[in-house]
Amino acid sequence: MTPIYPFEIKKYILSHIFICCFTALSFSQISTNNKTFWEHVQFGGGVGLNFGDGFFSGSLAPNAVYRFNPYVATGVGLNFSYSSQKDIFKSTVLGGSIIGLLNPYRELQISAEFEQLNVNRDFDERYVSNIDDNYWYPALFFGAGYTSRNVTIGIRYDILYDNDKSIYSEAWMPFVRFYF
Repeated sequence: MTPIYPFEIKKYILSHIFICCFTALSFSQISTNNKTFWEHVQFGGGVGLNFGDGFFSGSLAPNAVYRFNPYVATGVGLNFSYSSQKDIFKSTVLGGSIIGLLNPYRELQISAEFEQLNVNRDFDERYVSNIDDNYWYPALFFGAGYTSRNVTIGIRYDILYDNDKSIYSEAWMPFVRFYF
């Protein structure tokens, strides 16, 4: 049995408090008038492709946010990505996220996003043996960005970053968000 360290317990508690707060906030503000509700919903997301000599990576990340007013929004997203390198590995990542956005000024966006991902890595046994993996990985990002119309460009930081388990190479990441 693996021992549980106090830092891991704090990460677990912090991530679940974050989920509860944003879920309660998002559902407490929903109008009973469906037309009014959908007028405040914005859709967006991202698509990514990367390929080279025997390598392929693709991702799809749709999301939707409910804009309570010009300053506050919250929403949910999905995340799917697939990567492979010929004769070496295949990786599939599937999960979801909850995001909160704050725009204290029209051009400034501050964000908090909790992401829960299922990571499945399958290595070719000819090159690497016994390290196939399937696990859940949480990430909690805090970020800031510059907004112009429906595009935000910025940087975010994963406070739960784990170098051994994360699908991201660094805790700091640039981002581009589109909402329509």
